[in-house]
Amino acid sequence: MGWNKLEDLDLKGKRVLTRVDINVPVENGIVTDTTRIDRLVPTVHHILKAGGTPVLIAHFGRPKGKFVNEMSLKITLPAMEAALRAPVKFTTLDAAPETIAFAKNQVVMLENIRFEPGEETNNINLAQRLADLGDVYCNDAFSASHRAHASTEAIARLRPACAGILMTAELNALQAALGTPKRPVVALVGGAKVSSKLKLLDNIVGKVDHLVVGGGMANTFLAAIGHNVGRSLCEHDLADTAREILTKAKAQGCDIILPKDIVVASEFVANASHETVASSDCPAGAMILDAGPETVAQITECLAKAKTLIWNGPLGAFEIEPFDQATNATAEAAASMTRAGNLISVAGGGDTVAALNQAGATESFSYISTAGGAFLAWMEGKTLPGVAALIK
Repeated sequence: MGWNKLEDLDLKGKRVLTRVDINVPVENGIVTDTTRIDRLVPTVHHILKAGGTPVLIAHFGRPKGKFVNEMSLKITLPAMEAALRAPVKFTTLDAAPETIAFAKNQVVMLENIRFEPGEETNNINLAQRLADLGDVYCNDAFSASHRAHASTEAIARLRPACAGILMTAELNALQAALGTPKRPVVALVGGAKVSSKLKLLDNIVGKVDHLVVGGGMANTFLAAIGHNVGRSLCEHDLADTAREILTKAKAQGCDIILPKDIVVASEFVANASHETVASSDCPAGAMILDAGPETVAQITECLAKAKTLIWNGPLGAFEIEPFDQATNATAEAAASMTRAGNLISVAGGGDTVAALNQAGATESFSYISTAGGAFLAWMEGKTLPGVAALIK
């Protein structure tokens, strides 16, 4: 794929409509995690240094095309100005033409674009109203690009379009992980339910050399091959589907790694009494809450021979001790191999980022995507409208 990059365009004197993601967590009127805001800083600073005027377009929450005071982007202004180290002119869409006219080479931010009823329907009239505010369109919000919205897809057809610095880094990382990866490639897919990742699993087995299945998903696969899983989270009705995935993987030369040993407990509470048993020996009254050390050793051995890792989802109930051990140990092993230059590691998804942060491995991974739904859609092999609109 090829797309115009922000750095390749002459921005001097240009109004640069910039789609960003500042859908951040807020408590008591204060932004509690500025990660997404911090990540847009390079793009905004580049536009300013190049003599352009960044006009930021973003959403916050799900107001469904109506004004909701609690979802006004005003709430993010202090965090935005602190991160950018510059004042931000805030404006509604109606007042935007006048605000932008008097804001040359200053940051402008539009009110929550999802207050507009035409945003989520990809309305061309709304897209034209936005396009009229600028000279160039820059998409720096990969996390919002899996949906065809007016501010991500329609607008890109109305102005010269490019990918921002964050978007370019994300696309390069994803291309390196699944597009043209260094092999062998290992995918680690975990989480609660197989049903939420059926499309992902179906797509991924044809693209990777090894697939590690963890979390509650693994229980469904274990049950499908005849193992008792006790009172564990398990989608027994998907046993046939799990077996079909195993068959497809074998036919395509993809080795699926399921837990060899499991950590079980009779209750799901922190520091519950627990034991490690073979994956075929789950007691009838127990729940599988983590993978065991033999499984971690098997995964680590697989990673040692790999060149690329793509990770989505934890291996166990990482939120509470001691059921975070498999995720933590595997994360540290992957981080260590990445630091040594032996592994390209790309991870994404909300639970995945939280788990890697908890394991202290985030900084060592090659790339961490904060895009939840878009990262999942990409792993499923779907075309992302906001990305497709940028392709030359």
